[in-house]
Amino acid sequence: MEAQAILLLPVPSAPTIFKSSSPIIMKSQAPIRATRRQLLASHPSAIAPKQEKDAKKRIVVTGMGLVSVFGSDVGMFYDSLLAGESGISLIDKFDASSFPTRFGGQIRGFNSKGYIDAKSDNRLDDCQRYCIVAGKKALEDAGLGNQELSKVEKDRAGVVVGSALGGVTIFSDNVDSLMERGYKKITPFFIPYCISNMGPALLAKDLGFMGPNYSISAACATSNFCFCAAANHIREGKADLMIAGGVDAPIIPVELGGFVACRALSQRNDDPQTACRPWDKDRDGFVLSEGAGVLVMESLEHAMKRDAPILAEYLGGAVNCDAYNITNPRFDGLCVSSCIRSCLVDAGVSAEEVNYINAHATSTVVGDLAEVNALKKVFKSKEGIKMNATKSMIGHCMGAAGGLEAIATIKAIKTGWLHPTINQFNPEPAVEFDTVANEKQQHEINVAISSSFGIGGHNSVIAFSAFKA
Repeated sequence: MEAQAILLLPVPSAPTIFKSSSPIIMKSQAPIRATRRQLLASHPSAIAPKQEKDAKKRIVVTGMGLVSVFGSDVGMFYDSLLAGESGISLIDKFDASSFPTRFGGQIRGFNSKGYIDAKSDNRLDDCQRYCIVAGKKALEDAGLGNQELSKVEKDRAGVVVGSALGGVTIFSDNVDSLMERGYKKITPFFIPYCISNMGPALLAKDLGFMGPNYSISAACATSNFCFCAAANHIREGKADLMIAGGVDAPIIPVELGGFVACRALSQRNDDPQTACRPWDKDRDGFVLSEGAGVLVMESLEHAMKRDAPILAEYLGGAVNCDAYNITNPRFDGLCVSSCIRSCLVDAGVSAEEVNYINAHATSTVVGDLAEVNALKKVFKSKEGIKMNATKSMIGHCMGAAGGLEAIATIKAIKTGWLHPTINQFNPEPAVEFDTVANEKQQHEINVAISSSFGIGGHNSVIAFSAFKA
């Protein structure tokens, strides 16, 4: 959604960084951005940002878990993205025939067996179900299934999984019960299961994790806010391991109707799979979707002690606020560009080292170009930079968007393949970046950034790279 209001975490001011750099040609491949060593060789007088060296403060990603329109397997999820498949379809979870928008990213065939006991599962909102399953799958991916959790000091392991909306199905159903049959028909689980912190609370209860545990709600920027917060807990020595990310399950009548009332949604009902078309001249709004995306983040020291599989390194992140409008971003991209620069400072990298951007890119008329305007302020040369939009295939998963896009970013780093931005029929000439239009591309990633912006003015940017000892 259009994005950008409350400053939750401190953002350092951004110093001046390298102004320009010629792209480095590697073998016969397309130009890629310069590495740190190459930059320093060509700019010997420049002072490079300082990258973290302390293994207690370096943060690595060791596991990923998700629930998505493509299922709950990370490999299948990314294979579907690489193939350019769309997960968008007509909604059949309820009768949407009277709505101006009748489609979305509805999850089908979800199964929590083996992750949530049947008695509890019957009571939970999908928001909690998705959180618990994604979290436990991420731990399995990190080599920390049930039998291996003894390797973790549980008072130094925490969960920060946020949600933009919380348990909205539970909330909506119980409001109906109140209005139709009176307060005595409200379930005693109404309050616990509609508040947004219950997902991470239940996950921690199942795992016995007694470290930092809470939920952040920053609209569509939620996941990245959680990654930044989790990283700070580790850097400050208050945790060794954190499960972090976002979850939302908004495919219900009142949420669909609410976003229709905001005039935010695409109404391309005759062809839902082409509805989300970031940076296309004919875009007409975003596509509402649902899911969960979480990472296992650890200090490098902790990961190495247990011989963990290291998928990528989290370099840094930043958040700030537009302080501008409750729904629309600043079109000039001023605060978003500041957030990107602050992220690069926190990561200890220069703009010239970034050669991949997983963009927020929701397919809204104003938001897409506002983000591009911000990127142009930071990346003066666009040569060698690839930028794509995961939402073109999975829609906008609200608070979970950044989590799923972080997973897509890490998979791109690991595989060397970028998924396409589909539905690029009539591209905006002002974009100028290579948007990986309609076909996947091979690309060696040096430093990647992933951006998420939320209604209210919340801006967030995080940076990853391949892990190098």
